[in-house]
Amino acid sequence: MGLFKKLDVSGIPTIDWEMTPEYSFGTFESWGGIKRIRSKTERFYYFFVDNWGKRPKLCLMERGIKHARIVAEIRAPEDKIQRCVDSQGKAALFEQNFAIDEVLKQWLIDNIFETDNDSMVIPLKMKPEKEIGESGLPARETSLPEISRVALPDQPEEVSEEDVTRLVLRYNFFDQERNQSGEFRSAFVDNGDDLTVSDRVTGLMWQRNGIDIMSHRMLDKEIVQLNKKRFAGYSDWRLPTMAEALSLMEREKNEQGQFLHQCFSAQQPFIFVAALRNPGGYWFVDYNQARVFWASGTIPGGFGRLCRRDAW
Repeated sequence: MGLFKKLDVSGIPTIDWEMTPEYSFGTFESWGGIKRIRSKTERFYYFFVDNWGKRPKLCLMERGIKHARIVAEIRAPEDKIQRCVDSQGKAALFEQNFAIDEVLKQWLIDNIFETDNDSMVIPLKMKPEKEIGESGLPARETSLPEISRVALPDQPEEVSEEDVTRLVLRYNFFDQERNQSGEFRSAFVDNGDDLTVSDRVTGLMWQRNGIDIMSHRMLDKEIVQLNKKRFAGYSDWRLPTMAEALSLMEREKNEQGQFLHQCFSAQQPFIFVAALRNPGGYWFVDYNQARVFWASGTIPGGFGRLCRRDAW
């Protein structure tokens, strides 16, 4: 097949014509989704329309457990791509990846799969992931200018859509949907253990890395184990509240394309928070798209980044 040959994809890859961006979360980002994945190394391919830029693009996605990358753009006729976007009707601000329609599917079959002409396939190179490395922060013992402390809510709670908006505005958190002019200024210091940093504004200590994607129940067990082992010397690690997780959000993207300080690992793009949605579901804070979102309890897969109250 000319498509996969040009992309230098080994094995016998196939296209999953039934997969959509909507279903990909349940399949690849929560354990036991709509399809059983036999191995972490398995790769699946599907087409979708990316409508985030100035013009919509037809793209090929490569997916696996904890793996996602766009491997190619397909130069399909712009009018066919635009009609696919228009047929979606009114979409939410953060739902701009769309399933292809039957017209695009047939065009792909006729022009990509039943021909040796690969000139319309544009391979995309994956940017190498940066190691966590040095934090670039002042040391813990560094004397910083006078800082105004902010006491954030630190107890688990049920949160409605309206509560999220009020919270974002109250603390002036940056959120692409609710408060694009927001800017909460942290003051991070490096604790010198290659594991944690602390924010002198909120008084919180944070994991620099985090916890791989897993169910909420498995994440709770992981937190118990980390506390038993006294991760970084402490036994009171917990999930952050929504406010605490939002305090990490930055107005500008870092080198890894996340709205997060460079001292943190980029491998936890969206994290669970200690907040259930009212009326139902789990809340997440997403550093890839700078927003708060929720998912139903049927697909509760998420990453973790733990915090604890620091002592100064």
